[in-house]
Order: sequence, then structure tokens, then C-alpha cells
Amino acid sequence: MTKRMCAAILVIGAAFAAEGFKVTGKIKIGGTGGWDYLAADPASGRVYASHGTLVEVVDTAAGKVIGQITQLHGVHGIAVASEFGKGFITNGQSNSVTIFDLRTLAKVGEPQTGQNPDSVCFEPKTKRIFTFNGRSSDSTAIDPKTNEVIKTFPLGGKPEECAADGTGKIYANLEDSSEIIEIDATNPAVLRHASLAPCESPSGLAIDIKNRKLFSVCDNKMMAVTDIATFKVVATPPIGAGPDGAGFDPGLGLAFSSNGGDGTLSIVKQVNGKYETVDNVATERGARTMTVDSKNHRVYLLAAEYGPAPEAQPGKRARPPILPDSFHIIVVGK
Repeated sequence: MTKRMCAAILVIGAAFAAEGFKVTGKIKIGGTGGWDYLAADPASGRVYASHGTLVEVVDTAAGKVIGQITQLHGVHGIAVASEFGKGFITNGQSNSVTIFDLRTLAKVGEPQTGQNPDSVCFEPKTKRIFTFNGRSSDSTAIDPKTNEVIKTFPLGGKPEECAADGTGKIYANLEDSSEIIEIDATNPAVLRHASLAPCESPSGLAIDIKNRKLFSVCDNKMMAVTDIATFKVVATPPIGAGPDGAGFDPGLGLAFSSNGGDGTLSIVKQVNGKYETVDNVATERGARTMTVDSKNHRVYLLAAEYGPAPEAQPGKRARPPILPDSFHIIVVGK
């Protein structure tokens, strides 16, 4: 083996071993019901966690729930617009978005959206909120100042998670066609769409604004890395099973995938110019969604404990029940 090969192996080994992420704690929430997305607000030190018909407001420094936003209808996504002092929660069952005051947690509006709104993003250049509506395959743009709907426009497929680049563009995965789309937030419409092949059924999405890359997590255990300039997939590093959430920490240059199927958090980074999976942190089965606190370099995931699965009916899959009072946040850090 040459000295050059030895040096290369040492560099790669150091990159793979240097992340040091692990589960550092859990925050108990309790109660009953399922969950979907969660959102970190690093400025306030809060995490907003979907929980059935409510959103739990968690102080991460204190490690406890400090409030709830109630009377919701099948919560999916949560977004924060700090400059307006408002938060936004999608209600899949009532085809609406609940707008709440970040200080008091009181409801201040509930405009209608397309059908079954899922993810929701704040676009900082236009200062607009966009919901991504799964059943009607469209997006609803909302003015956070007036709480009024600006426009609902077609996407051409079933959207999943969204990400904004800060320059007036928003991106979203289309789960049913395994594509990614680019949206003009100023004059809301789809500008570009591209295949994510060989990725299948993309869900979670994250963005590296500086390096202009998108990270889509896929059902067939890969992360599709898309170059925004060319809108082409440039890498497909492996991830765990059953992913549903993605995140990116710009300070560390790390992309994450939360994999509920095998209870892992995959970490992807550039190693010698190529995107590689550098770690798979053990979390818990079912911990499929996540959010990144880029200020404290922590990842938060939602999880619960499960009982034994009941006997399955013919042609159907039996799901194990969520045990009461077991809902919690997993904290992953260094």
C-alpha cells in the first residue's frame, strides 16, 4: 500500500469518525395520539411538536412542555414567522391552517387551504407562508401580515416536505411521481420539476443554501442530493428504512434523515467532494420525523413506546398501538 493510499484512508476514517452524535436525552410529553412534523425555533429555544389534535410547545433548555395550542384538526406541519410574531399549523382534517400568536399561543386566524394540507414553509424574501396540500396536489400562499389567502396553485403531484432558499424560491418533493419542484414565491407557480430517480417516494426535504443543494429522503433507503443549478441528482448516499423527515445543519455541513423503520438517524456530509453517509445513530423505531436546531447543533425527533401488534385482518397490516403517556422527544447531539 502506498503512502498516498494510507493518507487517503486516514482522511476518510477521520471524517467518518469525527461527528460524535448520540442520543443525549429525552423530553417527556405524555398524553395520547399520534404525530407528524415538528419544528425548532432556535431564537426562542422552543420546539413545536404535532400531537394529534394539538401542538405541544416545548422549552428545550428546561426540558419540559410549557404550553399547548389546542382545538386543531389532524395536525401535520408547523412553521414559525418570528418577524410577524406568528406560527402556522396545517389541519389535514379541516383543510385549513391555524395561525397562532407566538407569545400567547392564542389562535388569531384560520384561513382555508387546499385539501389535506401537510407541510408548511415561511419564505423570507416575499414574507409569505406556503402550505402544501396532499389530497388536492396544490399549494396555498398566505400573507402572514393579514392572515389572508393570496393564491392556491397546482403542483402537478402530491407534495411532501418543503424548503425555502431565501431568494424567493421554494422547493418540494412530489411523492407520487418521485420528483422535485421549484416554485416562484413572488408569482406563485411551479418553475421547474425534475425526476429524483432512482429515488422512490420522497418525503422529507432539507436544503443547503450556501452550496445550493437539496436533500430528499426516499422510501428505498437513499437520500437523493439535487444540485439546484442543474436540477439534477448528483448523489444517492444510503440511509435507513422508513424515512419521513430531513434536516440540514449549515454550521456543521451535515444533512440528516430520520428513519422510523429501523430507528436510526442517518448523517450525510461531503467527504473528499462526494456525499457520503458518515454515521447512523441509533434512535427508536417509529422516530420518523425530525427538526434541526442549528444554533445548538441538536436534532429533535418524535417517538413513543408501542404495545404488541394485534392480529392482522386478511389483506391488511396490523399496527402496534401507541402506549398511553409514552410520547416524547428524543434529543440527539454531541
